[in-house]
Amino acid sequence: MNTSPRIRDDDGSALVLTIFYGFLSLVLIFLVVAATSLYLERKRLFSLADGAALVGAESYDLDDVVRTPQGFRPQLEPAKVASAVGEYLAAAPTAEFEGLSVEQATSLDASSATVSLSAYWRPPFVSLLVPEGVRIEVTASARSIFS
Repeated sequence: MNTSPRIRDDDGSALVLTIFYGFLSLVLIFLVVAATSLYLERKRLFSLADGAALVGAESYDLDDVVRTPQGFRPQLEPAKVASAVGEYLAAAPTAEFEGLSVEQATSLDASSATVSLSAYWRPPFVSLLVPEGVRIEVTASARSIFS
């Protein structure tokens, strides 16, 4: 009688590892695609806020320019900044942003314009590892200077 233990056959174990690593690769690809999408959406929103801040910083009349020890400086009014930002966003292509809203459009120090925008980001595909969406907020400032 043969009492030696039988060695198990390892046929099929490579298939399990291949399936596991294939699944892991897909999960990593999905995460990288979602992170890249979020990054690009934030950059696009920041570009829009930057343009709006620039328009807000240029929203003065020549009567609003005063002489200071540092030279001629425009004195921005928060109402004019908000109005100029609203007009800019009405003319800009903003349809691709979901839930776009102006959180702040003002001049805090009468010499620079500050614009905060927010929008809702949704990933290209929804999975268990990626949230359904995130609210993104960006802030940009701009200042007009005569030289």
